[in-house]
Amino acid sequence: MPLFFLMTLVTGVMTGYLFQRDGDEITNIAGVLTAVIFIVSLVLAPWQIQFGLLIFVVIVSNKLLKKNWF
Repeated sequence: MPLFFLMTLVTGVMTGYLFQRDGDEITNIAGVLTAVIFIVSLVLAPWQIQFGLLIFVVIVSNKLLKKNWF
């Protein structure tokens, strides 16, 4: 399973972390860029990881819906 999608994810997270300390407008831009890179890395991820994430989201959303419904 190729893990090249992790390169974009790690780069985005490191950029967001480095610019988190600064209080300028560049922090907001880095945060948006990190979110976009995270979405791109999920698209590039192998189907096994995407399937596992899908199962996780379905289970968590069902628990939250049951909690808020009753």
